[in-house]
Amino acid sequence: MSKKLKPKTNINIKNRRAEYDYHIIDRYTAGIVLTGTEIKSIRIGKAGLVDTFCYIHNAEVWVKNMYIAEYEFGSYNNHLTRRDRKLLLNKKEIYNLMNETKAPGFTLVPLRLYIDENGRAKLVIGLCRGKKEYDKRVSIKEKEDRREMDRAMKR
Repeated sequence: MSKKLKPKTNINIKNRRAEYDYHIIDRYTAGIVLTGTEIKSIRIGKAGLVDTFCYIHNAEVWVKNMYIAEYEFGSYNNHLTRRDRKLLLNKKEIYNLMNETKAPGFTLVPLRLYIDENGRAKLVIGLCRGKKEYDKRVSIKEKEDRREMDRAMKR
């Protein structure tokens, strides 16, 4: 009765710019439709969420411009690095997102890419509203205040 132990993966790729540029209203966790070489590249940590966004087309959610490096041991089966990838969500969640994004100023932004305990790649997307310039200044001020407090506590 030996169970096959799966290796622990600490893949956690974040979109740090999203927290700075957007107010995050709600978060959803979605699966991603990937090819074999794509998941292998993600498992070794060669992916990025810079300048990515999500859109809804024909009641399906897609992520656009997500970078996944070519797998170095992939032959002619290698994938395109920035192709559109389909996200897997429930119909109820998709229709909810469709209704929310119809309002002006709301968008879907990928926040985090990780590997779950079953070895599947998951993408956390956020329903976001863009920040104004003064909101960004407030975020910077709060971050600097927290940093100063941490420094004072260490002394």
